[in-house]
Amino acid sequence: QIQLVESGGGLVQAGGSLRLSCAASTRTFTSYVIGWFRQAPGKEREFITAITWSGGSTYYADSVKGRFTISRDNAKNTVYLQMNSLKPEDTAVYYCAAPPPGTAVGGAADFNSWGQGTQVTVSS
Repeated sequence: QIQLVESGGGLVQAGGSLRLSCAASTRTFTSYVIGWFRQAPGKEREFITAITWSGGSTYYADSVKGRFTISRDNAKNTVYLQMNSLKPEDTAVYYCAAPPPGTAVGGAADFNSWGQGTQVTVSS
């Protein structure tokens, strides 16, 4: 079992930066791949990035590649999403999520534990 809590969202101007945090409550954090998703109003939830158990591998959607960076601190049970060069189209609720422990990075349907989300609004 894993519980996830996001924080760090807010309002930022285009071109600015935000860092989101995803704090996990579990005794086996290093068994979990962690991903970030987002959902804009009227749109489907979108995968944006994921990181493997040790942090050795990361994956990004084309829409955020080169602007967003995912990292994890296993000593703190926390995953971070550094978002730079933000655009108005990045406005969305951002969720962190995890598939069952020991599951490798696969499709979005594998993620079955979700945080409550944090709002990111980018003004033009």
